[in-house]
Amino acid sequence: MTQSPPILDIADFIADPVDPAGFPSHTLRFWNARWAEAVGLGHLGPEAQIAHFGRFDPLDANLPQPLALRYHGHQFGTYNPQLGDGRGFLFAQLRDGALRWLDLGTKGSGQTPWSRQGDGRLTLKGGVREILAASYLEALGVNTSKAFALVETGEQLARNDEPSPTRSAVLTRLSHSHIRFGSFQRLAYLEETDALARLVDYAVRHFHPGADDPDRARRTVNLLAAISAATGRMIGQWMAAGFVHGVMNTDNFNITGETFDFGPWRFLPVSDPNFTAAYFDQQGLYRFGRQPVQGGWALQQLASALLPLADADALATGLAPYQTAYQDSFITHTHALLDIAPLGELQADTEFLQAFYAWMTETGASWPQVFFDWFGGVASADRASASPLAALYVDDPFAPVRDGFEARQPVRPDRLHHAYFQAPAPVSLLIDEVEAVWAPVAESDDWSAVEAKLAHIEQARQAYLGS
Repeated sequence: MTQSPPILDIADFIADPVDPAGFPSHTLRFWNARWAEAVGLGHLGPEAQIAHFGRFDPLDANLPQPLALRYHGHQFGTYNPQLGDGRGFLFAQLRDGALRWLDLGTKGSGQTPWSRQGDGRLTLKGGVREILAASYLEALGVNTSKAFALVETGEQLARNDEPSPTRSAVLTRLSHSHIRFGSFQRLAYLEETDALARLVDYAVRHFHPGADDPDRARRTVNLLAAISAATGRMIGQWMAAGFVHGVMNTDNFNITGETFDFGPWRFLPVSDPNFTAAYFDQQGLYRFGRQPVQGGWALQQLASALLPLADADALATGLAPYQTAYQDSFITHTHALLDIAPLGELQADTEFLQAFYAWMTETGASWPQVFFDWFGGVASADRASASPLAALYVDDPFAPVRDGFEARQPVRPDRLHHAYFQAPAPVSLLIDEVEAVWAPVAESDDWSAVEAKLAHIEQARQAYLGS
């Protein structure tokens, strides 16, 4: 990890310097030791962890003051120019061993000029939910922001969607970039073309250097193409992992294709294209089966924001990589989660996935259990025969799926020797399980169930990595 001076050339046109909230107390509830080590912060002791991630004292040679980003966005299809970091900010920027820029951003760190009527706070439960989801997504190989630190802050919050008063916390997340599609939309809306061009240059320079070109229009189109491909890969991974983001507003997409700002997320219990995560998404706009369409729509809004810098026909070519990247990612990641090698023939691999997911939908088989049972394909046939779902695997409708497994070779069957795959059931993160691990915290400040769930998720991550 390389400690480098921060990027300061964005502060005066897409962000505002802000002060973190002064909290009455600070109790560290989560520290991502693995990622702290990876970004050069593994040396921080308990007092320094609180100082930097509870009080937000600046890191050495880094941003002297947090920056609340400005942005607009389409929320459930309606454009909203009254957005921005209302309860978070960019706290620090680092570089990893590959010299990638990484952002440390917050959630629940206090009010900003963009808070509107909000209190700028995060519930402790909301912080725990994000830690669980981000950890599980990472274990499943999904490109995601990482929960970095969670500090309970000693306030009592009133919320309409959970029992109140409820405990407060501040979360810090690590991502490659948390610049949103909405940052470009805002500058286009305000007709700040020079600033829009500057943001494109910044995004290319620091996050998509392969998009660089001496011609500004081509550089803009190349950037859009890179973002389109990254977004397609991310959503293909979501669909293979059975993840429902919940709020796919354009201000919740970032330019590096990472899962972030997932509030009412869910993981599918069974295959259901109409499954909706957010109780307030009454029309099912962001339902599971519609996520690929919504990702493409969000990219179209980004392309529209870039029209001052390139013509429409050229920008349309920048959108083209999305569908291919999505399709390739969905095929590749489904096979990866099953530890089988694709045949490399698009039609054959597509037909196998159609048969596999159609069978899942028709039978209502447990999504996490099926992927667990057949990790390794035919190498797991004996394991699958002892599964709670074993009866489904001998029925005639499963025959095309079994044929697909038999036609594909396991990639690394040695991973089946990991202790994780010796158990009868996988780790999963269905909503009732999340409520079950939270209940002891709420009732008696007992964190053992949360810690056990995170330990099981970490075991799964190591099993999938083969370590």
